[in-house]
Amino acid sequence: MSIASEGLIIDAFANGDGMSAVGSRWRLVSDQVMGGVSDGRMTYEEIEGRRALCMRGRIRLENNGGFLQLALDLSLSGSLDAGPYEGVGLIVRGNAEPYNLHLKTEDTPLPWQSYRQSFETGSAWREVRLPFSGFEPYRVDVPIDPHRLRRLGIVAIGRTFTADICIAEVRIY
Repeated sequence: MSIASEGLIIDAFANGDGMSAVGSRWRLVSDQVMGGVSDGRMTYEEIEGRRALCMRGRIRLENNGGFLQLALDLSLSGSLDAGPYEGVGLIVRGNAEPYNLHLKTEDTPLPWQSYRQSFETGSAWREVRLPFSGFEPYRVDVPIDPHRLRRLGIVAIGRTFTADICIAEVRIY
């Protein structure tokens, strides 16, 4: 399974050194940055012959918390122009919980601002396509501008649950 050959690969996790195809590194961010108590870990693994980035942990709501996020800057300087493309494609597997993809643009300078879309996981690898037109603004008053993407985040958020998600490919399609 591979997302259509057209498009821009963000990461297929082939390197194993944490460096994405766009030249930046993935990082795990938790609600502990704002006093929450969710905890998790980020690992690189091989699962059914695929290299993958995995996030596992416990999402808790105490102290106004409630998230874990795998975050990646999409450009080392400025923004990524994804205007010619339709959306973001993922190859994922997980524990049948819903997760979010959050995008940040030059219009979302505050940490709590983003554009969000949910997706489902299952125990088998699956392709998920998230069109830019399906991203909902969160605490921002302008629609998403894919010409000005700065960061993406794969997020477990909003309720008490155990996160277990692995990503084998991220691509702009």
